[in-house]
Amino acid sequence: MNFIGIDIGGDTHFAAAVNDQGSVTLKARRFEENADGHAALLASLKRLAPVACVVVEATGHYWKNLAAALLANGYPLVVLNPLQSTRFQQENLVRTKTDGIDALGLARLAQQKRPQPTRLPEVATEELRELVRHRDRLVQDFGDRVRQLHRLVDLTFPEFTRIVRTLDSRLATTILLAFPSGQAIAAADPGQLAALSYDGRHTVGPERADALIQAARSTVGAHQGEAYRIQVRHICQDIDLWRRRLADLDRDIDGRLQAHDIGRLLTSIEGIGSHTAARLIAELDDPARFRSPGALASYIGLVPAIRQSGKRTGQRASLTAIGKAGLRHALWMPTLTAVRRSPWLKAFYDGLCARGKPAKLALIAAMHKLTTAIWIVARQRRPWKPTLTQEATA
Repeated sequence: MNFIGIDIGGDTHFAAAVNDQGSVTLKARRFEENADGHAALLASLKRLAPVACVVVEATGHYWKNLAAALLANGYPLVVLNPLQSTRFQQENLVRTKTDGIDALGLARLAQQKRPQPTRLPEVATEELRELVRHRDRLVQDFGDRVRQLHRLVDLTFPEFTRIVRTLDSRLATTILLAFPSGQAIAAADPGQLAALSYDGRHTVGPERADALIQAARSTVGAHQGEAYRIQVRHICQDIDLWRRRLADLDRDIDGRLQAHDIGRLLTSIEGIGSHTAARLIAELDDPARFRSPGALASYIGLVPAIRQSGKRTGQRASLTAIGKAGLRHALWMPTLTAVRRSPWLKAFYDGLCARGKPAKLALIAAMHKLTTAIWIVARQRRPWKPTLTQEATA
């Protein structure tokens, strides 16, 4: 029985193998990330049959095409967190790092630890994950554009935000696209400015138009050149485009979530909306794959990092740095909502506060409790009812 380790790279990978006794049966061999390279690897694996498992690290996205080829040919695949392989190499006092040594280290880890094959997400879950992460990037881009617009408005017409509060609104981008500086607004025809429609139904209106023109005529904005106007127009166009894309993407994500059995059920938990449910499925696949609610909470990182040694006894433990920080962030607002609106979680939270626990600690404990509900709904495959807590723990 052979254990295969593959060190993943962007353009090239390295494979090595050891047998049950730890003897090297395949010295580190380089192959390309293309059809010929995959064929060469599969031919090598065929000569090493039987293969117990093939171990790769989850290095960015580079492992995914190779993983698909290995699974299509029936090889049991183990996808490791890079932290696991790093700790294994440290445990064995490996001081030299090369791609070949890393591949052999992965093979030895498989031979000694015998990890279970990884269950990769279904196509529907993988596509939902791609859309959620694409949305994150669009939100980041949208925020970047708004911050750039803030800079330009501060330079050209800083009084604008006293009249139009938010620059990411349709109202703001409609006005600035037509009149991209304080000077342009000061020279605008009041009727034309008032008649601008920003959402197909509402207009700027004469009162707001007059306020803008009067403020623009006495603006302290000293930068009225064409270079600033061009930037304002382009950024407003970008914001409008990003807003439409986000709306379309939200509809697509919501539609896919409603077609996803577990994702749809998660929205039955108070505080868990469609965005949070989609992120949970994207990051966790099936929450019920964890052996217990505690294992799920530990994976997310909702466990204390206790630091005690000798005479040193910490008074209060912070959350562990290991875990899914993005999920903790995504669950924060749903938890705040749930402790106000959900009777079962509100009672739990209020009970902790009544016993003198700090509010933030009580919220973290409530978030931990919320992950229990998520695990139970996924395991039971039915909408959330607080009584399920007793059923699941009985």
